[in-house]
Amino acid sequence: MRIGIDLGGTTVKAALCAEDGTLLLRDSLPTQTGNAAGLKADMKALALSLCRAHGCAVEDVTTIGIGVPGSFDKATCTLRFGTNLGLNNVSFADAFLPEFGCPVHLDNDANCAALGEATAGAAKGTRNMLMVTLGTGVGGGIIINGQLYTGCNGIAGEIGHMVIKKDGEPCNCGRRGCLEAYCSAASLVRFAERALEDGRKSVLAVHKGQLNAKQICDAVDAGDALAQELFDEYCGNLSNGLASFVNLFQPESIVLGGGLAGYGEKLLEPLRRLTFPQTFRGEDRNTEIVCASLGNDAGLVGAAMLEE
Repeated sequence: MRIGIDLGGTTVKAALCAEDGTLLLRDSLPTQTGNAAGLKADMKALALSLCRAHGCAVEDVTTIGIGVPGSFDKATCTLRFGTNLGLNNVSFADAFLPEFGCPVHLDNDANCAALGEATAGAAKGTRNMLMVTLGTGVGGGIIINGQLYTGCNGIAGEIGHMVIKKDGEPCNCGRRGCLEAYCSAASLVRFAERALEDGRKSVLAVHKGQLNAKQICDAVDAGDALAQELFDEYCGNLSNGLASFVNLFQPESIVLGGGLAGYGEKLLEPLRRLTFPQTFRGEDRNTEIVCASLGNDAGLVGAAMLEE
């Protein structure tokens, strides 16, 4: 048995999984932000509760994995900076003692989502894949030869911070022209609000100042010209980043997750159409672009599957 834990800013989620990644049970508690001792106690309580509910002994648990937002140290299982959790320099290595004596592993939440989709989701059976999360920001996780690729510093996979336009839009990271500055849900909204401020006519005007990405997608479906223009530009920018990744790594699957991936085939069709013509000599024949299938469970399954 394996246990996966997803530490979110509002909720701590936990799941009991079989050795092959099959999710058996899940549970959650509100996150005690800023309270390291309380958070660790809740994590252990969730793990124990899952074992009791499934009728398995704690000795049957072979590993516990934790997906975290922020920077971390894998070797010491320490969260260095977790702004959304209100915590810095917290080690989780001892969080499950003395009841659980199994190894505890830590990784980025986007990496966990990638591992989850590769193990039991949309990319199951593939050895090389890219996970791209399209939400408030743009996150990513890379699987190469069946293993998470995290680079020499353990933080590789930040596809959202590939620069796609020199001296372009400012990004939250402090640089300019990052993919995230053009392809996050927040950036799509920002461009829409800017167009409305410039006097562009659109059904989106009724939501001015309170726009969200779903409203823009709905306006595309309704035939709104501005919304379609914004969406086309969005897909063009995202396809630039995806084509660069295909040229570098030749993945079998690119899996899209996050809120914007909920647009499904209406997002996938233009991305496939725009991405592959940009790849070197058309060497994209074995790459597919698909939407994630595990939803909010991807990070849990991936965390459970973390290993050295």
